Amino acid sequence: MQLNNYIDHTLLKPTATPADIKNLCTEAKTYEFYAVCVNGSYVGLATSMLKGSNVKVAAVVGFPLGAMSTEAKIAEALDCVENGAAEIDMVINLGLLKGGHFKAIEDEISSIKKAIGDVVLKVIIETCYLTEEEKEGACKAAMKANADFVKTSTGFGPGGATPEDVQLMKKIVGDQLQVKASGGIKDENTALQYLELGASRLGTSSGVELVTKQED
Repeated sequence: MQLNNYIDHTLLKPTATPADIKNLCTEAKTYEFYAVCVNGSYVGLATSMLKGSNVKVAAVVGFPLGAMSTEAKIAEALDCVENGAAEIDMVINLGLLKGGHFKAIEDEISSIKKAIGDVVLKVIIETCYLTEEEKEGACKAAMKANADFVKTSTGFGPGGATPEDVQLMKKIVGDQLQVKASGGIKDENTALQYLELGASRLGTSSGVELVTKQED
């Protein structure tokens, strides 16, 4: 299994410089990763760096807390798409979810999906904060809202992806949505385990290490 085909090569640190993003994109082209994942301010730079390659640009929206207004998330998503993003990774409003407002979560996801149209929408549910019931509710909201992916984590919470969460999410969404595992994926065995459990994309800042060790 060629791991590079599943990797979103990710750099979301607040201190990431333009030079860091250029390096990220150069690595993504070199190793033929599926996409790079960057903050909104760097979408234009990443798009220009990756022009002529097959590497897509994914941008995070409402990141990392998910607590801003739906209107702000929509504006952010549209700005990213306008600057070249082919995929949007949005964070849900965790407070609303924890409060049991599943319909509000569905409505927000749906509003963003309608705004961006055919652009791929990944819904970050930040599993480390959620109960089993809440994980299920978030996945079902994403399904009803016609999202394309559910994603485990931002990588900025107290925990990242776990095998149990990937397995649970895949069980809930089946073939209707895809699953992206993200957060703490630093070795080949972990990456392969998530793919075997049903993930079809991996978000990691350790992509180069994963693929170079795989080649050894």
